Amino acid sequence: MDPVTLLIFTGAYAVAVLVPGPGVAAVVARALGGGFRGAVPMVLGILAGDLVYFAFAVFGLAAVANWFGPVFVVIRWAGAAYLLYIAWKFWTARPGAEHIRPRSERPWKTFLAGFSLTMGNPKTIVFYLGILPTVVPLGEMTALAFTELTAIVVVVLLVIGFGYAWLASRARDLFQSPRALGRLNKTAGVMMATAAGLVVWQH
Repeated sequence: MDPVTLLIFTGAYAVAVLVPGPGVAAVVARALGGGFRGAVPMVLGILAGDLVYFAFAVFGLAAVANWFGPVFVVIRWAGAAYLLYIAWKFWTARPGAEHIRPRSERPWKTFLAGFSLTMGNPKTIVFYLGILPTVVPLGEMTALAFTELTAIVVVVLLVIGFGYAWLASRARDLFQSPRALGRLNKTAGVMMATAAGLVVWQH
């Protein structure tokens, strides 16, 4: 694909990822609650969801995505419910001198939370099934172009997602006292609950 199209796509996608939404709120909350490593599965789950929608758009499956709209509604509500569960775990956690993330939280569960969040995120749906076709000539897609665009999606989302997670984890490291960690837990819980609300109410 020509460099100009790739550059335009990179810019449009970077802006879409940078703009705060449910994904950013969830990643920041996870990093505040469990540090940078705790947020990594969330970022990877969001990336997996983005790649699914990217494939939908590239291979002409937008109609399929629209046809199975009710399925994505269920996914949206299930993802929001799980984010609320994580928010409750943060809010009720009793921080010690070690990590403040909920001990029962497993990486694969965090990954699935990020994936379901993306699959039910209206902003993601609009970008891939609405904006992407206006930026990239999907009718001229080749194997090389698909690889190039996929690489852009992976690199941009990981850089920005991990950037948000790193900044939030650095802020977390500034709080050392149990009282401060408790407040940080509650802040993470509120942000996770906010992410759940955005997933449900964004249209």
